[in-house]
Amino acid sequence: MGMNPAPTIEQQELLDLHLQLVLEENQRSNLTRITDWEQGQLLHIEDSLLGLPELLSAPAGRYGDLGTGGGFPGLPLAIMSGRQTVLVDSVAKKTQALDRIIEQLGLQDQVHTFTGRAEELALDQPESFAVLTARALSSLPSLLELAAPLLQLGGQFICYKAQVDDAELAQAAQLEEKLGMKLVSTRSETLSDGTTPRSIFVLEKVAEPTVKLPRRPGMAQKRPYKA
Repeated sequence: MGMNPAPTIEQQELLDLHLQLVLEENQRSNLTRITDWEQGQLLHIEDSLLGLPELLSAPAGRYGDLGTGGGFPGLPLAIMSGRQTVLVDSVAKKTQALDRIIEQLGLQDQVHTFTGRAEELALDQPESFAVLTARALSSLPSLLELAAPLLQLGGQFICYKAQVDDAELAQAAQLEEKLGMKLVSTRSETLSDGTTPRSIFVLEKVAEPTVKLPRRPGMAQKRPYKA
């Protein structure tokens, strides 16, 4: 993957305003544990944009960010890519705060929110996404199960992870056939502080799952499929 394109002045202003608005909202509702500007720039903006090359090379179409919280990585990626975007979170207070932020950014024609779990979104809008992201949301096997019914065939799922052990990777690999998903790329980076490791995994939906998805909300995390 090549270097990220540098933000235009307008994009940079939107990225900064998003972070500023999140920090302001944070005083009312707990959107993020990060409360200072420098940490926010590193662990929210820079970290979010790590997956931009993968997003830009994913198939054209709608983009969804699962477990978006304060809109990371979803909003920075929407700002930089111009894609139609859905920010998904099960906590209504978070999506309401995001709706206010989206309006203040002037992005309400491009970016929308969905209040509910990924499984509910999959019932509501099955196979309607070309690309999904999730950042530190759950283990890879659970994430694959959540993504599969949301993606169209050929769609891609970009997972941001701090670190992944071999057992988690092996378990995810064993589920590929059952869930119709295949690992197509892996990339490891360190953020600009020089100490924060990050890995980006891209999985592609290559076939329909052989099991009925979605299961009931929470099952993917409580009882992940075994191969």
